[in-house]
Amino acid sequence: MHNCFFVSDLHGRVERYEKLFSIITKEIPRAVFLGGDLLPHSYANKNFILDYLIPNFATVKKQLKENYPRIFIILGNDDARSEEQNIITGEHEAIWEYIHYKSAELDGKKIFGYSFTPPSPFLLKDWEKYDVSRYVEPGCISPEEGKRTFEITDQEKKYSTIKNDLEDLVDDENINDAIFLFHGPPYQTNLDRAALDGVMYDHTPADVHVGSIAIKRFIEQKQPCITLHGHIHESARLMGTWKDKIGKTFCFNAAHDGQELAAVIFNFSNPEEAKRILI
Repeated sequence: MHNCFFVSDLHGRVERYEKLFSIITKEIPRAVFLGGDLLPHSYANKNFILDYLIPNFATVKKQLKENYPRIFIILGNDDARSEEQNIITGEHEAIWEYIHYKSAELDGKKIFGYSFTPPSPFLLKDWEKYDVSRYVEPGCISPEEGKRTFEITDQEKKYSTIKNDLEDLVDDENINDAIFLFHGPPYQTNLDRAALDGVMYDHTPADVHVGSIAIKRFIEQKQPCITLHGHIHESARLMGTWKDKIGKTFCFNAAHDGQELAAVIFNFSNPEEAKRILI
């Protein structure tokens, strides 16, 4: 079986995308997973998805023809949800498969996607939700505040949680062989360590682990084969590793706080041999 590639948090950096296109055409993976925070804050009054991402992936597709990999994509908390329709346009053009809050199948394995992360100090709330309850960490802004590019109901802002979403997404399905593409990492792991040492909020020390309790509990209980995460760029550097294991589940982090493109290369049949390269 061919390897799969996983990248995340490219934040519209063209030089990183050029490296990604190059490695795809050279190595021809079975699938590529794009884990959110993919877009720039601005793109010279143009649309990054329509004017850059779709045409460049289309060029790769034309070059590779029948060897073009399956591309699975979600957005992240730094991506405006108003861009979601353009992602769907790319799906309609058979460039990629948008799998937020949906599933697909690859080589007999279920692939699930999920974008939402717990409340953060950032103002954009399009892809943030309460985690397991309406508790908000000191220094963070609730989903009921901040700003949005895509309006939802007050009911959803107040009461929707990551915990309930994940329960609804899989229901009672056995997902032992599944792969999950998350934007956020699980709480208190090697993947969610933020550079918050010594930071205080109203005399309360900040929790240096900023991942999702709901995602952590979900992995513990459901034990999918592989989970893919991004969001916390510095975690791999601070923890000295980009991976973790929760029970039988292999958890990989592709976020990176350097200039390089970080790519996790893994295989369904032997995830313990996964590696992360910096290009």
